Amino acid sequence: MKGVYIFLADGFEDVEALATNDVLRRGGVDTTLVALTDDPFVESSHGVTLGAEAFLPELDTDHAGTTADDVMIFPGGMPGSKSLAACTPLIKLMREHYAAGGTVAAICAAPGLVLSQLEDVSGLEFTCFDGFEDALIAKGAVFTPAPAVRCGRIVTGRSAGHAFSFALEILRGLRGEQVAGRVRHALYLD
Repeated sequence: MKGVYIFLADGFEDVEALATNDVLRRGGVDTTLVALTDDPFVESSHGVTLGAEAFLPELDTDHAGTTADDVMIFPGGMPGSKSLAACTPLIKLMREHYAAGGTVAAICAAPGLVLSQLEDVSGLEFTCFDGFEDALIAKGAVFTPAPAVRCGRIVTGRSAGHAFSFALEILRGLRGEQVAGRVRHALYLD
């Protein structure tokens, strides 16, 4: 699966999805907002309706040529994170994507609910919203309360308040420090 995709389920956290999308696009990354079903509208945890650009059932699931520049992104929010975690086709796709060399990124509740379903996370350094760390810790991952953490091909973010740090960490991995710094400066985050 080639490209950068942000997966949305009803109840997604607005800031985590949209700030990430905005930062990546400002950095020249072509992102796609993906709904889990063929319904083009997804409602955030704060009642904002967003139009999806693609649908999970229609995505190309060929992993040939997948690299670390191909990213699956999972925003937090409730019940959005629970819905992402319960979506069997999405979890299967994530596991295959990661095994093929792709990057996965999750913020807030999503690291604990979604990324904890990866096969081997022993030794992974990660962050997430307080109270969602147990599933990853039980699998041998190491929690740190940082705004954003990159560990190999996994990027995690702590919360909505750290959505820009999370997005910039993804951008840094895709376009380098110079581009991430330029976007950070343009947003007056310095």
